[in-house]
Amino acid sequence: VQLVESGGGLVQAGDSLRLSCAASRITFGNYDMGWYRQAPGKQRELVASITSGGSTNYEDSVKGRFTISRDNAKSTVYLQMNSLKPEDTAVYYCNAVWSRVGLNYWGQGTQVTVSS
Repeated sequence: VQLVESGGGLVQAGDSLRLSCAASRITFGNYDMGWYRQAPGKQRELVASITSGGSTNYEDSVKGRFTISRDNAKSTVYLQMNSLKPEDTAVYYCNAVWSRVGLNYWGQGTQVTVSS
């Protein structure tokens, strides 16, 4: 099983980025997908999630700025990040969970740095 994130980088405050997470060797449509982030010295936190049925949930600080979506045909989940702020700086991780059978996978992370 592989989850490969891409799309991170260094941007200025107010810019946008789109993160992608491509999954392989899983039945993607069965999994709830999430984007987490971890800033230096802080705990990993859930940023956004999307269920296998397409329901979404967002952490309060990103509501209205970030959008999570999925393309089951491409086994890919996206995180569109607009109006980025320096406090969004973190390593962003993709997560796949199939709770019913107890499967949980993580990607390797992609760095997002927002300069002021």
